[in-house]
Amino acid sequence: MPLSPGIRLGPYEILDPIGAGGMGEVYRARDTRLGREVAIKVLPESMSADSDRLRRFEQEARAASALNHPNILTVHDFGQQNGSPYVVSELLEGETLRGRLVAGALSARKATDYATQIAQGLAAAHEKGIVHRDLKPENLFVTKDGRVKILDFGLAKLTRPEVPSTPLTEVPTSPAETEPGVVMGTVGYMSPEQVRGQPTDHRSDIFAFGAILYEMLTGRRAFRGISPADTMSAILKDEPEFSPAHPDAPPALEHIVRRCLEKSPQERFQSARDLAFALRETSSGSAASRAVSLPLPRPRSAPWLAPVGLLVLLAVLIAVNVGGLRDWIFGRGRPARIQSLAVLPLENLSRDSEQEYFADGMTEELIAELGKIRALRVISRTSAMRYKGTKKSMPEIARELDVDALVEGSVLPSGNRVRITTQLIQAATDRHLWSESYERDIKDVLALQSEVARSIAREIKIAVTPQEEARLAGARPVDPEAHQLYLKARFYLAKNTPEAAQKAFGYITKCIEKDPAYAPAYAALSNNYIGLGYTGIDVLPPREAMPKAKAAALKALELDDTLSDARTDLGVVRWAYDWDWSGAAKDLKRGIELNPSNPTGHFRFGLYLSSLGRFDEAASEFGRALELDPLALVINHAQAWPYHLSRRYDEAIQKYRKTLEMEPNFARTHLRLGEVFAAKGMYREAIGEYEKFSALGGGSTMAVALIGNAHALTGKRQEALRAIEELTAASKRRYVPSFHFALVYTGLGDKDKAFAWFERAYEERSQFLVDLKFEPILDPLRSDPRFAELVRRVGVP
Repeated sequence: MPLSPGIRLGPYEILDPIGAGGMGEVYRARDTRLGREVAIKVLPESMSADSDRLRRFEQEARAASALNHPNILTVHDFGQQNGSPYVVSELLEGETLRGRLVAGALSARKATDYATQIAQGLAAAHEKGIVHRDLKPENLFVTKDGRVKILDFGLAKLTRPEVPSTPLTEVPTSPAETEPGVVMGTVGYMSPEQVRGQPTDHRSDIFAFGAILYEMLTGRRAFRGISPADTMSAILKDEPEFSPAHPDAPPALEHIVRRCLEKSPQERFQSARDLAFALRETSSGSAASRAVSLPLPRPRSAPWLAPVGLLVLLAVLIAVNVGGLRDWIFGRGRPARIQSLAVLPLENLSRDSEQEYFADGMTEELIAELGKIRALRVISRTSAMRYKGTKKSMPEIARELDVDALVEGSVLPSGNRVRITTQLIQAATDRHLWSESYERDIKDVLALQSEVARSIAREIKIAVTPQEEARLAGARPVDPEAHQLYLKARFYLAKNTPEAAQKAFGYITKCIEKDPAYAPAYAALSNNYIGLGYTGIDVLPPREAMPKAKAAALKALELDDTLSDARTDLGVVRWAYDWDWSGAAKDLKRGIELNPSNPTGHFRFGLYLSSLGRFDEAASEFGRALELDPLALVINHAQAWPYHLSRRYDEAIQKYRKTLEMEPNFARTHLRLGEVFAAKGMYREAIGEYEKFSALGGGSTMAVALIGNAHALTGKRQEALRAIEELTAASKRRYVPSFHFALVYTGLGDKDKAFAWFERAYEERSQFLVDLKFEPILDPLRSDPRFAELVRRVGVP
């Protein structure tokens, strides 16, 4: 029975009905505590006895309340009264997208605007582990000011495998969650996997999104048959013909629609964040490609006057700058939208070579500050520093890094003061858009970096969320001497060698002694221990390095829980040492959320996903890392890893060789290339690559183990046994991972000794064990029950 005006649900007074849908009746109400109007969705009495409907209704409320994004309906409250559950949300004014589409297709500009907003909302939901599963124009609301809101998470599916004690955003669905074989969703917008009743993930939402974008552009349903069964058949078999109703639609939009509507989830966009990025690129591209077009009257007489008339009219239009025509012609128009940039190495104006670490450190910190802004893609330090002292032009650098703008500048430390001058340059034109100088006491240098980042964000009009603004504004004063010690430590850490790591330890220790509350120093300490305990090089045993890394990361987060590096360090320890797979995912995702432009977070998450066999997702994370750090060798190298583990060897070889084209002496790639050759039975080529790895300083005992493994597989038993002798001798001088012995015995076919050494590796908490489930070199052991038991003990899901 509909609720009458005046009835109260808790503190909410019903004013009048708004509408009804399959999941409930909606009313306008007044919050008597706060004096504001809200919307209340109430489950109808006819459905109250249906436990599944009740579960789904509660699931909608919990899923929606976990989200806080301008493109998702804000849920204020959830309650029950007299057995009737209800959800309280913001009150929207406007109409559904379905109402907008009654009049026909939208212009390409409007459709792209709406689509971008929807994709941004979906990205926020998916990153919280929530999939909508019933996206359609009826569940999209356009407010009077043009904001698009996603409604009705009634079919939402929480995808994170967390435990019930975690926060609301990570709570799993109840056991009654849809099982494979049960069709959920709305016909016409369902993905092929939904039609088949198969398990779904966030890519089902991307398919539905494609159907909606198709409808916005064409005015027609992408899939529509005489009956629901016909529509489902079309979804499974047909490719809809794309013919936009308006001629302003750029070809790139068709590409986006078709990629969203791919039948296989693996062929679609792999994230809504990537989809939103593609739409923004299309929007900026279409705007740039559309020339000013003004209707001019046809001359009715005196044809010779036409050119004069046109010139006069054009002169008037230029003089009054109609539509910005004068600026467009003379090159003073508004710059193209900036969504990506690189900070080039700041110049050291002190001319003291001993101060180079300071300029490099300030560059890195500015990159980190800008990286906190999710809407902005910021190139990492590794790639940016390649241009230190370069003679290349700004447009050339921008093309190589694929960015819209560059930031260049200088730094001058002088006594207790520091001056930073920065300027923003439009990439394509080499045009200087903005310049500013800042001078502060050196103890306020962190606040200075944040101020520069906020100034750049304001200049390019990039969206900064309140949370990001708070993080940017949260810098505290720092002891100048401690900060300089920290910058020196980072300078040596960037060299990525064991010798440099030892120097970094010294500076970090002094920094912490000087300022025990300086959180970034603990993050650097954690990163250093991980570098020594999780590299494959014989430096520190995991049981020595990784607990220290974890303690340092936890201390850093205790002091400042917004540090992206510390959070991803903690994720690595939980994954590679604790074997806490769900905890690792939580920390790695949080690290990415804190700094979306930190390539290390995406790189590490890609490694984690590879260990789980989620190779498409891993490839997507490695691809994102490469966008942020295109010149980093280790990230280019990682592009092959999902193909390597999934036994797509030829593709892996192609990608490894691409890295070697960039740097023929990159040791790690020779190691992995050798492993692929061995997996293909090309043992001579494999041994050649292992020897190159060893000669380049890539970790001597790893090379010994792999060469021994290859010799064993070719029947050269004595050479393999000599490898065991060499490993034994080395272990008396330094740490040698037990895993290396196990590799040789695996090649020899001596399973008892192999598993004995695997047991030692287990006791060591060897990082190599995280890839047990998919590592090809271990295939000879997979049929042995002891192998399955080892995988179980390591906890690989």
